[in-house]
Amino acid sequence: MYTVIKRCIDIVGAGLGLIVLSPVLAVVAVAIWWDMGRSVMFRQMRPGLNGQPFNMYKFRTMSNKRDSQGNLLPDKQRLTPLGKILRKTSLDEFPELFNVLKGDMSLVGPRPLLMQYLERYTLEQARRHEVKPGITGWAQVNGRNAISWEEKFALDVWYVENCSLWLDIKILTMTIGKVFRREGISAQGEATMPEFMGICRQEVYNEVHQGALQVAAVKDK
Repeated sequence: MYTVIKRCIDIVGAGLGLIVLSPVLAVVAVAIWWDMGRSVMFRQMRPGLNGQPFNMYKFRTMSNKRDSQGNLLPDKQRLTPLGKILRKTSLDEFPELFNVLKGDMSLVGPRPLLMQYLERYTLEQARRHEVKPGITGWAQVNGRNAISWEEKFALDVWYVENCSLWLDIKILTMTIGKVFRREGISAQGEATMPEFMGICRQEVYNEVHQGALQVAAVKDK
């Protein structure tokens, strides 16, 4: 029942949002075209429900500046002044309402991250894909990019285990306050959030090595 009601709210909310915000979307699109040229939209493959890929849409916030070897410059150097404004006001996220209408996303759920992260999650962290990704979520209203990846994933999994209509309403209400206060936009010293690399290989090695030593110690006894 919750899933059906949630989908109805998604359709109505995203539809009304696109209609009401259409003048704003048009102004933002023109501003991006004037500042950065084509294209206005940023499209990228992201993992959705059960890790299934879909194309997520956002307003473009970065230039295509490259180094002498043709490689894209770091995010911090490509993020334009207009892009910073769009991110601070979360206006860059509005095109994701189209993804909600299509059914790829929900208004509330764990944020869809990068495809390469799928193989880096622990089994517990991967549970964030047991529900549809969202425009906003429990991690976003509890720190967004100002908290660590581990904290963020723990909050995502908590949402998966406790999701309800009332929790979704609470998250949407809290999101409005967070947007106005512009909290947690980026990690300290970063343009957005540093790449998630998964469990450090050295840590994995240490765990395996320690386990081997313990087994050897037991055998010696």
